[in-house]
Amino acid sequence: MHKMVESFLILGVLLGCYVSSAQMAEEFRTLVINDQSGKVALFKVGNKTYVDVKRLAQIARGSISFEGNRIVLDLSCSTDITTAKKSDAEQRPDTQLSREFIKAAIEEISLMREWASALADVIQNGYPVTESWIASYQARAQTGLQATSAAISTDADRNAFQLLNSEHGTVQEWSSKLLEERKSMRAANYALSPGSLQNDPVSKKIVSCAHFLGQMLASSSFQDDPSCH
Repeated sequence: MHKMVESFLILGVLLGCYVSSAQMAEEFRTLVINDQSGKVALFKVGNKTYVDVKRLAQIARGSISFEGNRIVLDLSCSTDITTAKKSDAEQRPDTQLSREFIKAAIEEISLMREWASALADVIQNGYPVTESWIASYQARAQTGLQATSAAISTDADRNAFQLLNSEHGTVQEWSSKLLEERKSMRAANYALSPGSLQNDPVSKKIVSCAHFLGQMLASSSFQDDPSCH
């Protein structure tokens, strides 16, 4: 009698757990308890259905003990695990970037790089530069930024776009600064001092942020970094 009590437990009276059909064979079912599932064998005696209590405890990730004529079944561990999973999911923001956003953002970074590189080249070599010439690069980068904005479909995309938009603003700031210095002839200092343009704080910020954005997009997951603020 003890062995029979140890092996079987009436399923219908246990904490609202339920059984869903997994196969056509009546003796096997999938038991689902607190989002945990596993195969169990059912035993029908008359109009009652029984299931192996040890197997039930395993599926539920609980514990079972036998104390004399008592069966002690503890499912609190299973409940704690499920609650922790739900809590983590609620607290952890969605960081997955959408494919379309990644594609548009990579294109925008490329356009900003062309803009910054072209400007740095003419400044360092002392070539003449006009606002209309640099405006063409600026316009393409602006169009790319708008396309990236249109590709936003998740919260992660939206957060990443803020960093990308900040980088665009920094490049714009740097471009305007160099054009003004070119007009006042102060830009000649960059041509006379090799490496001075690369060591410019704003230039360093642009390069650092662009490098971070490239890594973030490659990972397909939103991250944050001070260089893009």
